[in-house]
Amino acid sequence: MSTLAAYRRLTTMLGPLLPLYLAARRRRGKEDRARFGERLGRAGAMRPPGPLAWLHAASVGESASLLSLIDRLSRERPTLNLLVTTGTVTSARFLEARLPAGQARHQFVPLDRPLYVRRFLDHWRPDLAIWVESELWPNLVAATQARGITTILLNGRMSQRSYERWRRWPGLIAPLLGRFALCLGQDAAQAARFAELGARDTGTVGDLKSAAAPLPVDAADLARLSAEIDARPRWLAASTHPGEEESVAAAHRKLEPRHPGLLTIIAPRHPVRAAEIAASLQSQGFGVARRSQGDAITPAVAVYLADTLGEMGLFYRLADIAFIGGSLTPVGGHNPLEAALLGCAILHGPDMTNCAAAASELTQAGGAVMVGGSDELAAALDRLLADPAERRRRGKAAGAVAARDNGVLDSVLARLAPFLDAVAPAAARSLSSVAVVSEDRDMDLDRARA
Repeated sequence: MSTLAAYRRLTTMLGPLLPLYLAARRRRGKEDRARFGERLGRAGAMRPPGPLAWLHAASVGESASLLSLIDRLSRERPTLNLLVTTGTVTSARFLEARLPAGQARHQFVPLDRPLYVRRFLDHWRPDLAIWVESELWPNLVAATQARGITTILLNGRMSQRSYERWRRWPGLIAPLLGRFALCLGQDAAQAARFAELGARDTGTVGDLKSAAAPLPVDAADLARLSAEIDARPRWLAASTHPGEEESVAAAHRKLEPRHPGLLTIIAPRHPVRAAEIAASLQSQGFGVARRSQGDAITPAVAVYLADTLGEMGLFYRLADIAFIGGSLTPVGGHNPLEAALLGCAILHGPDMTNCAAAASELTQAGGAVMVGGSDELAAALDRLLADPAERRRRGKAAGAVAARDNGVLDSVLARLAPFLDAVAPAAARSLSSVAVVSEDRDMDLDRARA
């Protein structure tokens, strides 16, 4: 029996336990009660007529990297329907207001049980399947490929730990990767890992995250919060994970005597942890205000808890210094280019393996600095808070790195074109329309750097 067949049999046998697992996640707020059936493969919407491309991303970060691609596909291939799947509640809410109405729709990805996968594929019948970054569910991938649906891995990423794990299961990963029609890694090192694990047509055109437009913002909210903060020194700890808030609080305590009125903004990666974070900070004597509660930023507030979804564009604009979370703990870090595109001076911990190429570019350009813990974080923040010129210099350097790779999306679409043409040919475009797209992109970048 092959490794893949053994995996399929095991997940079939465990099937009766999977709804219990999902129910436990639902009680913790990690599943959407109203759309629970989607995780069991039961569709929450009708399949639209015509060709359909299915794009799968794990969570918010991967979803954000897809938005520019989805926007271009919706404009350039108006007959192509787009189905976007993710596995988290946060990503579903993030995409809700960002997908082009009518042409794109979101569904939760089914759990990797053969029955659920079969239900999903029977209903949606995709003509093309594109996986993004790193989430490869064996039953889902294998069943899709078995139906003759072209599969592509885009912006592929595999940490060293994941690579070592997959190397121990060549009978499971090699047959899956070997049937991808195209495998594009975020960088050459990622592409090489996929090739070594069995992918055939591999390569890289750059990180799709660098093609993203600046994160949006509500101008009225930005004006109101800017007025509340006024001239107070401030910084942002973005996408933090358990253990990092303690380092952030320790850094704030060290900095406050040297920077009176200091405001620390914490945006936890998972806002469901907000009550726990707030209670911990308050027990240490910090005045805390929560965005989700509509709390004002008064002079007594030392920490503003940015515990909402889809507002990172607001928080990056409020603070021109951003620490990227998931990097002081062994998570692998999060996308620093969102902050860079909005001109933030960037700090991060030692583990940025999820975005290694971008972090390296930012460091080499002088836009980012690595810190090893709360003491180094406090020291780096002290220098930036005390020197506005240094902040501006590093923010400008970071913005230049984010802006210079804006050709990645064109390169990705060029590699995808043969597969997309077989499903839904592109609409004819005049040279003037191409120029308008390019001009719009340049204007977006100029506004972000302003």
